[in-house]
Amino acid sequence: MSKRHAAKYKIDRRMGQNIWGRPKSPVNRREYGPGQHGQRRKGKLSDFGTQLKAKQKLKGYYGNISEKQFRGIYAEASRVKGDTGENLVGLLERRLDAVIYRAKFVPTVFAARQFVNHGHVKINGRRVNIPSYRVKIGDVIEVKEASRQHISVLEAVQSGERDVPDYLEVDHGKLVAKLSRIPTLSEVPYPTQMEPSLVVEFYSR
Repeated sequence: MSKRHAAKYKIDRRMGQNIWGRPKSPVNRREYGPGQHGQRRKGKLSDFGTQLKAKQKLKGYYGNISEKQFRGIYAEASRVKGDTGENLVGLLERRLDAVIYRAKFVPTVFAARQFVNHGHVKINGRRVNIPSYRVKIGDVIEVKEASRQHISVLEAVQSGERDVPDYLEVDHGKLVAKLSRIPTLSEVPYPTQMEPSLVVEFYSR
């Protein structure tokens, strides 16, 4: 697992946006960046700067995954037939930690990574502890029976903060989820606008 160097709220403040839509985000109170120079007036971003910010925002949203891993996902998306930006989002949404988060089994994508790492999740009856595991359509993802009373699971299931997207079939009573289809960009419930086309431009330079 890649080490996460930045706290999730620091990512929000650096981007100047509440990228997970959480009520406790510091951006809800102040939109400038962290540190003593955070309030300095920012000049207009260059094309490169705009593309870089789009890449950092999308990468940060999925638990601030490493640059090497993110670039690998992009490379795979570019090899697949179709729109590279759409393919990139589809591959990111098929990560096991992203599916666990979308299914509302945990409160944050960071918690999802830890939850999977600690062996609380099964796929098709087998324990999987790799957050980047690629979920396939029809895979049955479930929280292990011994982990179903985990406090973070109970809080997430009862939270009204977000909804489960249509491309997942979820039974919160049994804590079981199934990926019914690979989503398009418009179907993914990002709280703030993501621009994978700019990410494609960044890596295509």
